[in-house]
Amino acid sequence: MTGFFEALTNINFPFLRNALIAGLLSSILFGVLGSIVTVRRIGSLAGAISHAVLGGIGMALYLSAKIIPGFSPIAGALIFAVLSAIVIGLVSLKAKQREDTVINAIWVIGMSIGLLFMAKTPGYADPSTWLFGNILLISKIDLILLAVLDVIVMLLAWRFYAQIEASSFDAEFARTRGVPVEKIFLLLLGLTAVAIVLLQTFVGIVMVIAMLTLPSGCAASFSRSLAGMMISSCLFAAIFSAAGLVSGWFFDLPVGAMTVTAAGIVFLGFSIYKAAKRSN
Repeated sequence: MTGFFEALTNINFPFLRNALIAGLLSSILFGVLGSIVTVRRIGSLAGAISHAVLGGIGMALYLSAKIIPGFSPIAGALIFAVLSAIVIGLVSLKAKQREDTVINAIWVIGMSIGLLFMAKTPGYADPSTWLFGNILLISKIDLILLAVLDVIVMLLAWRFYAQIEASSFDAEFARTRGVPVEKIFLLLLGLTAVAIVLLQTFVGIVMVIAMLTLPSGCAASFSRSLAGMMISSCLFAAIFSAAGLVSGWFFDLPVGAMTVTAAGIVFLGFSIYKAAKRSN
């Protein structure tokens, strides 16, 4: 443990400090957006978007190597993420009976397109970097983008909290009160899509959905309001991120995987405790 803190303050290891800052910044997105995803029960929608992102990354890598030099994988991921969010959102609102089919289709088609583009990209494009992430490679630009998105999400959550809460718990009642339920739903999906693109650098595409649901799942065990759940989720996400970074450094294991493992263990602990409490 002493070695970790020495490395954290060592001027020759800026990547470790960047990783810690990234974990704390990410915890705000995981906590706020994750709470809404959990309450609205749209985890499968967020999962489809997160996996479809690989299609944009693969396309960007191919275009960068063949046609458009310098085309950023993040730009490609954003395009696919936003388009997926729009399609899934419209289908969910207009054709509820086909929602599962469309979600599954976007999930597998996005990943398949990404792998096909990567296979045709000159050189070796390793998909595992994007699938599982590496927080130790995060840059200062990534930190700035995370911070900007944090501010945007917190401002929107504060400004439209009443509408978000009403549409999350009782959409029909909120609609009768004049709340633009559909617009809020699409906006939340869009923000989640953008957050997924940035957060995949932290825990990767495969595991980002876990961190959008596990901290909020832990917080749901005792939270009495959506606001309380958001705050608790942010704290849980920050603790899991720090624990994953420290344990990953100490045991020389992937930080993202250690972070999700820590979150999963705590979540299972809460679930077992709740089940035992109900049985008594």
